[in-house]
This record gives sequence, C-alpha cells and structure tokens, in this order.
Amino acid sequence: MSNNIEGKVVVITGASSGLGEAAARLLSGDGASVVLGARRVDRIQSLAGALTAKGGKALAVARINNGVSAPCSK
Repeated sequence: MSNNIEGKVVVITGASSGLGEAAARLLSGDGASVVLGARRVDRIQSLAGALTAKGGKALAVARINNGVSAPCSK
C-alpha cells in the first residue's frame, strides 16, 4: 500500500495532548510535515521538538494577544 500522506502538510488543532498529539506523532512518522496548534504553547513546542528530533518536520503555532497567529519559538 502506498503512503499518500508523505510530503503533505497537515494542520492539527488541539495538538498539545490526546488525539491531536497522537495524530501529530502518527502523521509525522508517516512522513507528513505537521503544523501544531493549541493553547498550551509549552506542550506544542515540546512536541515539535520531539518530532523534529526524530527526523520529522513540525512547526508549533499559537495565537498571541492581538489575535494574530505566529510561530512559537523558545
């Protein structure tokens, strides 16, 4: 069976725990680039770090005070 998710970009909301985190780990492991969104910035930063450490591509994005979404950095 071919992996048709490889090389795609997937946006996941609620990625800081539960099903969102599990989906991010699974899809990243299958070769997708993942954009992680959640309210808990520290959790998605940690997840993005773990996914990239395993060779995946991940970006943590959070909403900042003025309502604009921006990439999170440590």
